[in-house]
Amino acid sequence: MFDEPLRTELRRFAADDRAIEGLPIRLVVALVVGVATMSVMLSMLSGVQGLAVTELDVKPSPDVVTPGEWELSFLVVDSDGDPVEGATVVVKGGTADLDGIAHAKTDADGSAAVTVSPSLRPNQEDGTVEIDVKPPAGSQFVDRRANTRVLVVAE
Repeated sequence: MFDEPLRTELRRFAADDRAIEGLPIRLVVALVVGVATMSVMLSMLSGVQGLAVTELDVKPSPDVVTPGEWELSFLVVDSDGDPVEGATVVVKGGTADLDGIAHAKTDADGSAAVTVSPSLRPNQEDGTVEIDVKPPAGSQFVDRRANTRVLVVAE
């Protein structure tokens, strides 16, 4: 399998009991640099808990409406289901039309309400109103996932 010079070298390597003394200097330097780098990375990761972010979710009520004026209320919660104060709920047209954009800030109970008048285009049976959440400034919340949409159905 191996040629004779390689076998001889492998035997010599296996019989060498000098430990680190027999290692090439480049390998020793790479080992030391690797260990130092790993130490720095692990110390940086120990502070990651402070950098953690929590996804926000918004629960609209009602979640199905007809064209016309409606007051929509929203509950903004974190991943544990706890209400989030100070988040801004933004409501805008999706496949259903809205006159502009509506927004409101959540109170201490995580609740917000906006009045909107969704409409559907001619021959359109249903559409959606989009909901975005802007987390409170300086918080560790994010809103990266799509939120529940409000369904608008023709009467």
